[in-house]
Amino acid sequence: MAAWSNLNAEALVEYFSEDGIYYNMPAQPVQGHENLKLFIEGFIAPWTKTTWEILHIIGDGDVVVVERIDRTEVGHIKVDLPCCGVFEMRDGKIKIWRDYFDMATYTKAFAKDKN
Repeated sequence: MAAWSNLNAEALVEYFSEDGIYYNMPAQPVQGHENLKLFIEGFIAPWTKTTWEILHIIGDGDVVVVERIDRTEVGHIKVDLPCCGVFEMRDGKIKIWRDYFDMATYTKAFAKDKN
């Protein structure tokens, strides 16, 4: 979670297994290091800062669930996005990461800025 604050897609991809999947629920799942890198680069490109506050974290075997608030800035616009991430791990790497959140919470901040 803390690595996202560096806004470095290449470094983030290293946390995934070679065939790892990132499923940002409002979008289609993305699989494999090269595709993950391109997706994450596009996703974070407008961000100027992000920090993620972990509210709760639980694990059972190779499954970890993290409730968090992603505090992201895009220029002067600040968005606090409640999220829940479910991670399936394999050999210390992320095999599947599913993120659940309300996309409208994120996009509303930009709509307000235009008014």
